[in-house]
Amino acid sequence: MSGSLFSLEGKTALLTGASGFLGRTMGQALLEHGANLVGLGRSDRLQTQAERWKAEFGPGRVRIYQVDMYDLAALDKTLDEVIQREPFIEILVNNAHELGPATGFNTPEGTLENAPVEQWMKHLTGGVAWPALTIQKLGPAMKREGRGSIINISTMYSLVAPNPQLYEGTTFGNPPGYSAAKAALNALTRYAASYWGPFGIRANAIAPGPFSNTQETGANSVSTGDPFLEKLRQRTCLRRIGKPEELVGALIFLASEASSYVTGQVLVVDGGWTIT
Repeated sequence: MSGSLFSLEGKTALLTGASGFLGRTMGQALLEHGANLVGLGRSDRLQTQAERWKAEFGPGRVRIYQVDMYDLAALDKTLDEVIQREPFIEILVNNAHELGPATGFNTPEGTLENAPVEQWMKHLTGGVAWPALTIQKLGPAMKREGRGSIINISTMYSLVAPNPQLYEGTTFGNPPGYSAAKAALNALTRYAASYWGPFGIRANAIAPGPFSNTQETGANSVSTGDPFLEKLRQRTCLRRIGKPEELVGALIFLASEASSYVTGQVLVVDGGWTIT
């Protein structure tokens, strides 16, 4: 693995939302490719997931910090602790974003007509403030070391709007704040790439399309067995929903030296959704 272009051996990666639907797969992939993992999240599942990873990869390769990232002061303090305690973090994956009723997913309150300011602010906090803070905190060390890869997890809905017809007659809905915040995240990605490129730091984003999951339902996931799933399948060029592990290639590519001349890009992994 150490001689591979895609190896992350000897590198440390920080992953936010490490116990979430896509976060679990990303954390596993980073570890499998040799990285040490620092996971952030607020869910109690984080501890359980960390124990599984430690059993598989060894306790020395996994550290977790449980924090409610909406508490920006607590997040700031936690990041300071990470910087003090952990080795140089060369890979930053900003994955955390709340996908649920509180942010307007699949609820009447999540429409353009009804979305309250508080909902908009939750999206802007998760989609912009969290990544901005982690970049701001971890960036100085990357600049000193002359290297680093920042990977922001966006969405296909940062590039195209949800098709209203897709949601007609269903209980599903995508809040406008999500698209707006993720579009801003794309802009933040380009900004970081532009200003920090001279220091050897790369910043890119991944825009997932529809991915299936049996427990969580959000903009990038849908429960199996629901008629809505067939609508999603038919909308993609590949006529199927993505599997979480199909994001691994894009993640490892951007985290590794395989993408050493790639920066400021939004890599779309959507089964062809956005091309038609």
